[in-house]
Amino acid sequence: MARPLRIQYPGAWYHVTSRGNERKAVFWNDTDRKKFLSYLQSAHERYGAIIHCFCLLPNHYHLLLETPRGNLSQILHHINGAYTTYFNTKRKRSGHLFQGRFKAILAEKEVYAQELSRYIHLNPVRSGIVEDLISYAWSSYPNYAGLQENPLWLENRVILGYFSADKAKAHKRYRAFVEGSIGQDLRNPLKEVVASTMLGSKEFIERALGRGERSQARDKRDIPALKALQRRPTLIEMEKQVEAILPKENANFRKFCLYLSHRFGGYSLQEIGGYYGMKGAAVSQAARRFRQLIDRETELKKIEQKVLEKFGMLKVET
Repeated sequence: MARPLRIQYPGAWYHVTSRGNERKAVFWNDTDRKKFLSYLQSAHERYGAIIHCFCLLPNHYHLLLETPRGNLSQILHHINGAYTTYFNTKRKRSGHLFQGRFKAILAEKEVYAQELSRYIHLNPVRSGIVEDLISYAWSSYPNYAGLQENPLWLENRVILGYFSADKAKAHKRYRAFVEGSIGQDLRNPLKEVVASTMLGSKEFIERALGRGERSQARDKRDIPALKALQRRPTLIEMEKQVEAILPKENANFRKFCLYLSHRFGGYSLQEIGGYYGMKGAAVSQAARRFRQLIDRETELKKIEQKVLEKFGMLKVET
């Protein structure tokens, strides 16, 4: 069977699912689930992914995400690859964890964002895992319901904005939108997918095909932080920003540049290693050690915050 067409362009929205190989469980406990969420965070930080909704189930997950840089494959390679490495190392196993390629449906935001978010959040009830959505901790629904603060990598304001400009009203109306549909015979938005790839009007599909071919479309929202996600800084630019705060002569200068390039630049280990004259594995180890050092030393944490502010990477405002 031919692979479905993968259309990627800046600003695209996708409903993404990935299932365990042979439908086996990919999340065995809460430690696994927390680790997976940490890779959603790093996908946001390193590759600019905007996570609008998520739901983790025993043998698969659902995401509704936006790609300001048009790099869906890079984002999912990071999430699934990093989690597979963690899972296999922990269980002393090898081989594939997820079943084939992830499935991504390109969606017309204005028409399907609300429906897809409800579809994703209803999964624990539809699967018979819980009867009350509020009691399920491993989805973004409690954040949408106003019961939990958002982590920095989760963006729920776009979809809640369809319900009200007032935050409290939006939470209340969204809960009614989702919970009021439990037990109802709702239409499944994924039944309307075209060519196993796209979900939207005829006009949207035609535009998407054109944008995917050109790969030059840009999000028109005049939001500095979103623009910062669209354009990743070069390795030289990252060095310059660090140098403006930390002198080159400082013993931590090179370590800081390497760490920031790895965590926030969206570059491969080979690209960073080539720039700094290191092997890829050494880049990963050095970045991890320096992350631990930052966590221990307040002064280094302050420098990190200043550099990220310069690049607009601390919080994506939409």
